[in-house]
Amino acid sequence: METLILVVHVVAAIAIIGLVLLQHGKGADMGAAFGGGSSGSLFGSTGSANFLSRATATLATLFFVTSLTLTWFSAHKTETKGVMSKTQPASQSPIPGKEPTSTPVPSVPALDADSKVKEIPK
Repeated sequence: METLILVVHVVAAIAIIGLVLLQHGKGADMGAAFGGGSSGSLFGSTGSANFLSRATATLATLFFVTSLTLTWFSAHKTETKGVMSKTQPASQSPIPGKEPTSTPVPSVPALDADSKVKEIPK
């Protein structure tokens, strides 16, 4: 289900980009007055602007809904896919059936009160 919504989300985003690039800016009306040819279009002189703006608004709404749905799916995931999810805790032995053993720490002889630390010659 999440993959389907993601595909719809990407398709809606690409379609919005295409529709926005197809629309005329506010300065395009002046060009149409000098023979821009927009009155001979498929939707009429103002029909294309209304159709493109409505289609863009519909796709923007679809994009918004799919964004919220993908956010909801992301927030309610139960499985973890992190890097550290497959590591073993330190208390377990990496070899099955063998108990972990602690390595002995070497003892350091204590210094007497009379002993002095020798300086390294320079």
